[in-house]
Amino acid sequence: YVESTIFGDVDDKMEIATDEIFGPVMQILKFNDYEDVLKRANNTTYGLAAGIFSQNINTCNYFSRALKAGTVWVNCYDVFDASVPFGGYKQSGFGRIKGEYALENFTQVKSVTQLLPQDGGWYN
Repeated sequence: YVESTIFGDVDDKMEIATDEIFGPVMQILKFNDYEDVLKRANNTTYGLAAGIFSQNINTCNYFSRALKAGTVWVNCYDVFDASVPFGGYKQSGFGRIKGEYALENFTQVKSVTQLLPQDGGWYN
């Protein structure tokens, strides 16, 4: 267990910048521009969730579309609803839980083709 912790002066080669950490942990990395941020955010084998905080709606829309994450929270974090699918991209998930997409985990599709009798059978 790690208490709420903020790690400063993190660089791209540090494990804390590349691996998923489940807990109240934040890494702070310096950046040059938005493209630098996006490249770093997507340069991982994981993609469970991401959070964007900005007053600029265009920035929020740009990042929410470009981030390779299964869930993107904008100006909030860790907000869930039973109707909203949740699951990750890449190595952070297989399928979705919650929402209509979750039903696929409990169903199988089957096709049945049957030749009906020439006399019309039951539908005559």
